[in-house]
Amino acid sequence: MQSIQKNYSLPRGRLAKWLVAPGQEAPHEIRVALVGTLFGTLPIFFGGVSNTIAVAWVLAHRHPTIPFRLWLVAEISVCVVRLCVLFISRHRAAQSKTTPTDLYILLAPLWGATVGYGAFVSAISGDWIAATLSFLSAAAMVGGICFRNYAAPRLVAIMIFFSLGPCCVGAVLADEPVLLLTLLQIPFYMFAMSVAAQRLNGLLISTMKAERENSHRARHDALTGLLNREGLFKATGPRGAPFVRTGMTLLYLDLDGFKPINDAYGHEAGDLLLIQVAARLRALASEQALIARMGGDEFVIVDTMTGNQTPQEMADSVVQAIDQPFELSTGVAISMGVSVGIANMTSGDTDIDAVLRMADNAMYDAKRNKKNGSKRDRPDFMERT
Repeated sequence: MQSIQKNYSLPRGRLAKWLVAPGQEAPHEIRVALVGTLFGTLPIFFGGVSNTIAVAWVLAHRHPTIPFRLWLVAEISVCVVRLCVLFISRHRAAQSKTTPTDLYILLAPLWGATVGYGAFVSAISGDWIAATLSFLSAAAMVGGICFRNYAAPRLVAIMIFFSLGPCCVGAVLADEPVLLLTLLQIPFYMFAMSVAAQRLNGLLISTMKAERENSHRARHDALTGLLNREGLFKATGPRGAPFVRTGMTLLYLDLDGFKPINDAYGHEAGDLLLIQVAARLRALASEQALIARMGGDEFVIVDTMTGNQTPQEMADSVVQAIDQPFELSTGVAISMGVSVGIANMTSGDTDIDAVLRMADNAMYDAKRNKKNGSKRDRPDFMERT
């Protein structure tokens, strides 16, 4: 079964932004991915919720007093709201809608505070069984907090502080010398887990950056920076809404006489020529166009005609741009031509491979016409039907 791509909204509020700020500079798409990880690992989420509610329920029955009952009510309320917000967010993300990310993030420290409150009231109750159980529950939550939220190390630190900090205060007020040992244990534990979250965050971001760079290299031509063949097929593939659609035009270009220039001036000059061709194609096409180097001296433009411009006029513009001299070095300028094939999408067929074949055939027809001495100086045109 094909997995659904979920994109969660970045937080908008100042506090939520601060809580999920990554440990280092990261581009927008990585920050979106980091926020998305906060909505994952459901088994850990349900395990933590079940544990804290169970402990609060047991101790509320053991001590049916207002502080313990208030803990149970607060624990259930916060966990239920967090669960509802989580499922709403996952549902809206699957539909590419705005998600209540700010609310979801701010509920996490609040949940940590309910855990800490339970540990505090247990410590000052004088019941060492209750204190031990609540302290163990709070400490057990720290591992899950760190593992589930290390994409946001500040959030981890705040949640741990709210969960374990009240244990220290309760230990001081409990008038039990043995519990004072927690004043040494808990701060060290908080520091160690916060550092661990920070390091895991750094590793995650570094991995994401490396994957992003590798993906870019795999889909782009190293010389010109344009899409390569694989990148073009990925960009027009089935993931999400198809890029190629009715009304678009594909131009298939092949430079005329590129090999003699390569032979006469060397491969460095040939590479410089290809870079300049790529720059001219970028200047001609719209910002939404896909421009690819298919290999050698062959290029493809997939674009939508704007205004009253026709595909033929666009192809003519490409020919005129390539006809302008290219400066390969000081005092060395060359001129060359280009053969262009056009496939105009006039049906709902979005098979990029079929469109490429038709434009490629049209391009070779244009090249043959030139070799046969045809006076036709316009690019060959083929319409997709």
